Amino acid sequence: MDLATLLGIVGAFCVVLVAIFLGGSFTQFVDIPSILIVVGGGMAATLVRFPLAGIGSAFAVGGKVAFSGKTIKPRDLIEEISHLGEIVRKSGPLGLENVDVSDPTLAKGVQYIADGYEIDFIRESMERERDLTLTRLSEGKRVFKALGDSAPAFGMIGTLVGLVQMLANMDDPSAIGPSMAVALLTTLYGALISNVVCLPIVDKLDAKFDVEELNQTLIIDGILQIRESKSPALIREMLIAYLPEKSRAGLVDAA
Repeated sequence: MDLATLLGIVGAFCVVLVAIFLGGSFTQFVDIPSILIVVGGGMAATLVRFPLAGIGSAFAVGGKVAFSGKTIKPRDLIEEISHLGEIVRKSGPLGLENVDVSDPTLAKGVQYIADGYEIDFIRESMERERDLTLTRLSEGKRVFKALGDSAPAFGMIGTLVGLVQMLANMDDPSAIGPSMAVALLTTLYGALISNVVCLPIVDKLDAKFDVEELNQTLIIDGILQIRESKSPALIREMLIAYLPEKSRAGLVDAA
């Protein structure tokens, strides 16, 4: 679990709730028509933008990645790939048969080497899987971005609906309050959904997209070098280029 994502969302809602309780009654800020306009309208507009078959999986992938804290550091991957290179150097490709690895993509590449596949096949297969993984992650990001854009828009639509209802019933004082509630609360709901949930998740997915792309490419390069029987020291030295300068301490000396 990515605690930063969870704590950020929960913390933002807690701040708003505390402000509500300090200033009045919570029930004043609950309005079913406003919720229907913002949530229902935002979801409907998102459905219009994307194919129905893919929107569910895009939500699932985006949400899973945003709230998942399992990310392998490139430095650890380099060490693990170098260790795999040592095994192949000593025992040959079959030495990788029973080796446990930390990443599914790396495990698939190790299996390709152990099975004796040609290097061109390994490159094409792993690059295709990387591209498809990144495409699915990008689709999840686009769906959350669409919902983040739609929620404030429908908040404004709800505000207009409430104002029309209020102006149409100026002769009935009892109808002015509920109409104003719809007018103001839809804007509040839209702003909360967009700025507390959807758009922050989009930014988190952007950051994790870059990390995933780096890790996947690093793994592919490492697997190809192992398949070419490069020495572990050379593999480590070539993969160090994926690290920023400040993270290379120790690995450079080992290489």
